[in-house]
Amino acid sequence: MTDVRIERDPLGELPVPATALYGIQTERARLNFPISGLVPLPIFVDAMVWIKKAAALTHRDTGRLPARLADAIVRAADEVLGGQHRDQFVVDPFQAGAGTSHNMNVNEVLANRANELLGGTRGAYAPVHPNDHVNMAQSTNDTIPTAMRLAALAELPALLAGLDTLEAALLDRGRAFDDVIKSGRTHLQDATPIRLGQEFTAYGRTIARNRARVTAAAAALGELNIGGTAVGTGLNAEPTYPARMVQHLRAMTGLDLREGADRVQLMQSMGDQAAFSGALRTGALDLSKIANDIRLLASGPRTGLNEIALPAVQPGSSIMPGKVNPSIAEMVNMVCYQVVGCDTTVALSAEAGQLELNVMMPVIAHNLLFAMGILGNAARVFGERCIRGVEANRTQCAYWLERSPALVTALAPHIGYARAAALAKEAIALDRTVRDLVIERGVLPGDEVDRVLDLRAMTELGVPGAPRV
Repeated sequence: MTDVRIERDPLGELPVPATALYGIQTERARLNFPISGLVPLPIFVDAMVWIKKAAALTHRDTGRLPARLADAIVRAADEVLGGQHRDQFVVDPFQAGAGTSHNMNVNEVLANRANELLGGTRGAYAPVHPNDHVNMAQSTNDTIPTAMRLAALAELPALLAGLDTLEAALLDRGRAFDDVIKSGRTHLQDATPIRLGQEFTAYGRTIARNRARVTAAAAALGELNIGGTAVGTGLNAEPTYPARMVQHLRAMTGLDLREGADRVQLMQSMGDQAAFSGALRTGALDLSKIANDIRLLASGPRTGLNEIALPAVQPGSSIMPGKVNPSIAEMVNMVCYQVVGCDTTVALSAEAGQLELNVMMPVIAHNLLFAMGILGNAARVFGERCIRGVEANRTQCAYWLERSPALVTALAPHIGYARAAALAKEAIALDRTVRDLVIERGVLPGDEVDRVLDLRAMTELGVPGAPRV
């Protein structure tokens, strides 16, 4: 057969597609793990290629790897980082423990391409060998956790930018709606007045707090265990290798990286990854709550709250003409639930390590990076295609507020809790406003009614109608 080549490894022979840059170990993994139909996330490929490039440069610096071979590996790595050969990374994220298959996929692609650049052929693995040269002084056990950290830090700016977009949109609406007084709600029941602007400003500040939380959790990811090799002790790595690797990785990525203080600890524990995933989960919970609030405030338009109007982005029904749904907010909820699920996977997998290694690293990496990507995208789209276009229904806000029995709360300091409660009950029973009953019953002297029932004053710290001290 001319469309395959025969390669050999310690388990024997196997045909590999003749045009493939990957080799026999990748092909075994491709055949063994037809699980999800997914391939490695691009940033996870990039992170592994950065490591291989940095290793080649390091070994060239020390003279351990001939410059001719090191330069060929670097050229092959640069091609991949430039967007070439991306279809050659084919191992399903659900694969053998630790990520050996992914590591070897990268090793084989770079080795085969380096050999081509040196005039060799695919599958011959001479003069560049995937294990002996591309993987020199490395183990899956230190490259995969290092790649996870690099990939997450590289993805962080996009995630933060998405959160920034949403925060800015919410704060902008908060300023625009600062004069819109409406009924607050607790337990989904009428509560004291609040300004629509206060609600949106609070949403924006919630996003800002989550941004800070994610940023703080990411700081620990800058500590690398590269150079730990098999069990963290550094067998087969030169003493200067870890520091040189960090130096090269910092130069090529621009990330804030540092040599791990204890490479054994960083190999044993996925705690840093789990903590970062937990910060994503917390952000998703807050974001989902905001999306739910937006959907509730926009409910209607005739039989719901209808206090805000969302931009129409698509028809809402295949059967009900004219129906428009809160589609962007609904998408945000779905993304947030997925992020929570990803974090559950990360948490369980982080606990599942044994002794010197956590073999669940591939699924940790996939879920952590996937969660980052969708959360950042959802926040950005929510800000751009929904929140920026939100408009206040000032008439409806005023309508609900005037009919809220919770306005009696402002009366309680003046007439007592029991009498105020009775007034609220009467207002509901008679379908009258609190203001009308106060005036009709002479509850307060005429000159005090407007001062005590000052709706704007009820949205600020203080006792309406009382002297400010």
